[in-house]
Amino acid sequence: MITLTDFSDPMEIARWTPVDDVVMGGRSRSRLAFDPTGHAVFSGQVSFENNGGFASVRRAPDTLGRAHVIAYLLEVYGDGKAYKFNLRTDARFDGINYQCRFTPPAGAWTTCRLSCADFLPSWRGRVVAGAPPLDPACVRQAGLMIADGQDGPFALAIRAIGIETSD
Repeated sequence: MITLTDFSDPMEIARWTPVDDVVMGGRSRSRLAFDPTGHAVFSGQVSFENNGGFASVRRAPDTLGRAHVIAYLLEVYGDGKAYKFNLRTDARFDGINYQCRFTPPAGAWTTCRLSCADFLPSWRGRVVAGAPPLDPACVRQAGLMIADGQDGPFALAIRAIGIETSD
């Protein structure tokens, strides 16, 4: 695994900000916090109030793209809920967001392998027909999200985001 993001560095957490359904009037809340044992925790509360239903954190735009990527690898400790790993190929706040759903087992550290072929282009939660497939060489932003009708508290610990390449 080639590490893109190492959450044992507290300075990395400062690059991530919440983007919750409050941007549309919802009441969900999330944060990414450093855990002194050497990882980050994406946690909060998803609420359906005011047509809400999602919580997410996003890394500030940067040059995250790499050529020859075939999969993204997330070292996580799950809570039994399903999450999405989001990638954007530009620095805009809104636009096409490539998403891949993953459900890590509860109560154990694991590495989730997300094939580039499994990322779906979406806009505001809906698949965008006719959009180009994910080009990993163009990735500028990464994020974590919880949605899909899962209300209540959540907590996903994360150690690292890495890549698997074909070379």
